[in-house]
Amino acid sequence: MEFKERCIRALEEQKLFRDSGHMTRFKELLDCYSGYPFFGRGLCKCMYLSAWDEEHFAVMLGILTELALLKERGTEEMRRQGEDLAKEQLKGEQLSGDFYIYELSNAFLDGRRYQLPKDARIEPEFAHIIGKAQEAADIIDGI
Repeated sequence: MEFKERCIRALEEQKLFRDSGHMTRFKELLDCYSGYPFFGRGLCKCMYLSAWDEEHFAVMLGILTELALLKERGTEEMRRQGEDLAKEQLKGEQLSGDFYIYELSNAFLDGRRYQLPKDARIEPEFAHIIGKAQEAADIIDGI
């Protein structure tokens, strides 16, 4: 069994998909991009996170399409774009949940653990998504 099938099965067994749409979007990303040289566990974790909703899925799909067209071998360009997207969120008095989502994505790409800052004032929905993505990351690391 291939990595992508083991991954989907393991995440499904742990009930880590929000709904069938989340699983379908994640599976589509894996089907399309798991064969590219830039694919790795960190990117797989980002795929899970981005598949949570249509908006983040569209952002991820655009970035991955660009990486494929440019024949990238790594995720450095994706990492740079993630930094830019996070910076865009810094324009208010309070950081949005998206800021922390992009920070988490970059941590995944860097292969490091992410700890939500204790003083983060984040919407419960975003805290939930980040928690589930970290659970999924542990599972993906174990596959």
